[in-house]
Amino acid sequence: MVLSVAAALSACSLSPGMRMEQPATLAAASQIGPDGKNEQTAALGVPVTNIDIALIQKLRDAQATSPDGTSAVSVVPRPYTIGRGDVLQITVWDHPELAVAAGAQPQATTRAADAPPGFVVDQDGTLQFPYAGRVRVAGLQPEQIQVLLTQRLSKSFQDPQVSVRVASYRAKQIYIEGEVHTPGSQPLNDIPMTFYDAVSRAGGFESTADQSRVVLVRNGVSERINLTEMAVRGQNPSRILLQDGDLLRVLPREDSGVYVMGEVNKPVTALPMRDGRLTLSEAILQAGSINSNTADAAQVYVIRGGVKKQPEIFHLDAASPVAMILANQFELHPKDVVYVDGNGLVRFSRVLSLLLPAINAGLTAAIVTK
Repeated sequence: MVLSVAAALSACSLSPGMRMEQPATLAAASQIGPDGKNEQTAALGVPVTNIDIALIQKLRDAQATSPDGTSAVSVVPRPYTIGRGDVLQITVWDHPELAVAAGAQPQATTRAADAPPGFVVDQDGTLQFPYAGRVRVAGLQPEQIQVLLTQRLSKSFQDPQVSVRVASYRAKQIYIEGEVHTPGSQPLNDIPMTFYDAVSRAGGFESTADQSRVVLVRNGVSERINLTEMAVRGQNPSRILLQDGDLLRVLPREDSGVYVMGEVNKPVTALPMRDGRLTLSEAILQAGSINSNTADAAQVYVIRGGVKKQPEIFHLDAASPVAMILANQFELHPKDVVYVDGNGLVRFSRVLSLLLPAINAGLTAAIVTK
């Protein structure tokens, strides 16, 4: 009886022209219409689209016309204004005695965290200067402070010559974290800090950085910076100027992985390249290529989307090596799932491996009972 059942099943699976049917969600896959173009049909509300030249061109056009997120974080450079904690070096020519008020200390007693000699702006935004009293300087430029002190000192000195410069910038900072060599805070000075300046001061990108997914957090709003797309569009990242309190977060490539499973030699989470891009052929290559013994190369699927986004299914017939040209042009998104289906013989073998233990157990029980 067992041999008869096995022979019947194997005959069905190995008959010429016979193959296992696709799952219900894929049974209504895209078909080629009379005009030779790709047509979409929906199965259980999930669209299935064939990967062809027309689809790749459509996706590229959509990417090229997508809104430029850098415009929201590009600002016009402004002069540096004094803030709390800044240290000013104020000199009144022909009056060296006024420099004593700066509280200069011997170099041997200073520490790295100490402010350099000068007049420190208090937490209320003011500083105390001899013969000028308490002066509010927060929000002013050094040139404006110079004019203000000259007016105050004119009451005690005849035609005072005053010079003001910033001895230490400590009021304004930006923060950078993630996949850079030296994350941490960086002070802003009178030279506007660009995106590249911040990354350079942090030691540059780590090899694990995803340069297409850099997040700039400003005033509680997150904006994504895609360096790869900016290079394609001919845009210069130096146009992005950082402001006080900005946070740059460089995300790792492992957060943008793609899951490759099914009939591949090594199921794996494929990681994008350093520029953040990953094509279907690169993902399959990281998985050790398609298993030639068990896979049905004509049934390669990419599942995209999830709970918050309408899922999509893309189908590639990779039975011909020419189809890998399409796979090399089809770019994957983070968290995509690449699934390679098995051939009919493999499915039959797996079903049979599940049935045989139950049949053997039944025969054994029958023999024992007899």
